[in-house]
Amino acid sequence: IYSINFPQEYDETGERGNWTNKAEFLLSMIGYAVGLGNVWRFPYLAFENGGGAFLIPYLTMLVLAGLPIFFLEVSLGQFCSQGPLGAFNGVPLVKGLGAAMVVVSVYVGIYYNVVISYTLYFLFSSFTSELPWARCNNQWNTQACVHSSSIYNSNQTPQNIPKGHTRVSPSEEYWNFKVLEKTNNIENLGKIRWELALILLLAWIIIYGCLIKGIKSSGKAVYFTATFPYVVLTILLARAFTLEGAMDGVFYFFNPKWDKLLTAKVWKDAATQIFYSLSASWGGLITLSSYNKFNNNCYRDSIIVVITNSFTSIFAGVTIFAVIGFMAHVLKTDIASVAADGPGLAFVVYPEALTQMPVSPLWSVLFFLMLFTLGLDTMFATLETIVTSLTDAFPRQLRHQKCIFTLAVCVFLLLIGLPLVTQGGFYYLHLLDSYVASYSLIVCAIVEMLSISYIYGLNRFCDDIKMMTGRRPNVYWRVTWSLVSPAVLTFILVYSIANYKPLKLDDYSFPVWANVLGWFTVASSVLCIPVGAALEV
Repeated sequence: IYSINFPQEYDETGERGNWTNKAEFLLSMIGYAVGLGNVWRFPYLAFENGGGAFLIPYLTMLVLAGLPIFFLEVSLGQFCSQGPLGAFNGVPLVKGLGAAMVVVSVYVGIYYNVVISYTLYFLFSSFTSELPWARCNNQWNTQACVHSSSIYNSNQTPQNIPKGHTRVSPSEEYWNFKVLEKTNNIENLGKIRWELALILLLAWIIIYGCLIKGIKSSGKAVYFTATFPYVVLTILLARAFTLEGAMDGVFYFFNPKWDKLLTAKVWKDAATQIFYSLSASWGGLITLSSYNKFNNNCYRDSIIVVITNSFTSIFAGVTIFAVIGFMAHVLKTDIASVAADGPGLAFVVYPEALTQMPVSPLWSVLFFLMLFTLGLDTMFATLETIVTSLTDAFPRQLRHQKCIFTLAVCVFLLLIGLPLVTQGGFYYLHLLDSYVASYSLIVCAIVEMLSISYIYGLNRFCDDIKMMTGRRPNVYWRVTWSLVSPAVLTFILVYSIANYKPLKLDDYSFPVWANVLGWFTVASSVLCIPVGAALEV
């Protein structure tokens, strides 16, 4: 049976369509896997968990968990030519797993585009002769605001800072008091930030425009959105190496702290970063690969995308820490006090560093345009996952109306996301990001690998891959799918739950009801699996 040359019509997916060429698929996969987390999460994790020594657990977890689940999902999507809702028809007991992935994608689609709106806000604000967060003489600044250039004539605290307060950078006040106009707690939503709401609308219009014809239009957009970040990172790195203190930052980034390797947290963080940065179990990998030709070499594609993703993380880390080293030199402080995780790096630390560079608006435009394109690729795949899954589930009703249905999904997610652009909306965004993209993804991945290995059958799945690629997966893939990867992810899950702490944002502790709400978002996706199984039985 494996020697059969399938006719051309077998290769096509009929009305569903295929990628125009291999480049569009690879660029879409790279754009989906390489996201904002590669720029603002990996560098900080590496710095926090041993510097250069962190690359050992990172690459180990890449081999033991990241690559296996990536190849499994790409193979599954390509073989069945279905989105997540239909991909598990071969394992009826876990058909609810596809629904769980779609629910996660809906949550991510709600808040991720708000983050993209922040990048657009900073991008538009950068088209000026002087960056608005460069000085402390704006109406949103407080007495605690002091620009770095006016601080260090001596080692003493500047006189104009109120007693008992610490120095606050103008970029931090711009982020909190101008962009977010943030309230002091999650219970106070405040009013809608209409500037952010209009930019959010613009972001959805751009995404809809790129997805109006499904993969036929998004496949063209990724030629720019997936390659532009590498151009900007290269330019920023070349510029950073001309600044004083840049090499100190790079050295600090790679300086190995071998004692860190003996702690469980380092290995957990490495596995978590690999898992999240590859965007596994969101349903996007299954969706994008479902548009491949049946005999596409998905094995080679998986290796290319995974290696590119890891290289990008390291490349971004060098670039970011070169600039952080320069910033520490300007502030006359240690690098550890400058480095920050998450939005703090992208919207506070890096913007302040940009103000120190000659022609700072130019570098700011490039940086935030890079963040914007990184976010777009992830949103393309996330939205396509939702739309494809539902059109595959209801082909007669939706497939011929996919353009209108995509518009309806965009409008729905826009309206649901409006509370996130209120003055207290950032608290809800942080809540969703902390809970949705965590426990439920790990549970989905464990169930996915165990169900394919032990219910559908590992040998049967390997036969399916041989039917597509002409060769059977070797013992490495079979052992990782059936044993090693589920064990690694189970360790992450147990360790994370055992070390669970109520959510905090800076010095603010979220109330009990907010944490309960966070767990509800986790349950709303994970419970799709047992509910689906009960209905199937």
